[in-house]
Amino acid sequence: MSKKLILAVDDEEDILELIDYNLKKEGYEVILARSGNEALKTIQTNMPDLILLDLMLPDIDGFDICKIVKNNSKTAHIPIIMLTAKGEDADIVSGLELGASDYVVKPFSHRVLLARIRAILRQKTSVVRDTAKTIKIHNMTVNPGRFEVHVGNSLIPLTATEFNILHFLARHPGWVFTRSQIIDSIKSEEYSVTDRAVDVQIMGLRRKLHTAGKYIETIRGVGYRFKE
Repeated sequence: MSKKLILAVDDEEDILELIDYNLKKEGYEVILARSGNEALKTIQTNMPDLILLDLMLPDIDGFDICKIVKNNSKTAHIPIIMLTAKGEDADIVSGLELGASDYVVKPFSHRVLLARIRAILRQKTSVVRDTAKTIKIHNMTVNPGRFEVHVGNSLIPLTATEFNILHFLARHPGWVFTRSQIIDSIKSEEYSVTDRAVDVQIMGLRRKLHTAGKYIETIRGVGYRFKE
């Protein structure tokens, strides 16, 4: 199996050196970028498997980079872990709403960071390798083998987490799932995520699916279901 390529973006040299050392020690290939512009150029030429993205950069901040990556159909599938000194809920929610898969607050444990990376890459791989049949429901097609969702004839670019949530719900139309059940279905024990993060991902899904977003129903006091 080929090594996974990770792009680490941070303007603090000591942090980049530690990330580079620890990731290479775990067998990953690593590319380093020290600015937003350098990161965007690297993404286009190297197409990494995952991006570690600092929010506070000297030219383009991490939020804008995340928005650019997630709004491009060629790069929207790349999972992003945000590295931030900002631990406020508003900043975390903003990052998740833009399509980030996870966040790690500085200063962070490199063991925790590695666990988050493994969990997200494993999650992405499991979706790609899923041999389940393509799901066709309403005017929507969910293809786990191609990691694609179509509404009518339109391809909808989703993050790995958004795709996994939609795929999970669409496989069980009519069933109601709590937020905890949704988390358990798409994450490993190494991954920590809150109920609020599930709500944010559902909001993002509905927005991207446009009119088809109505098929994801909120069941007050319980959770969510995909309409039969």
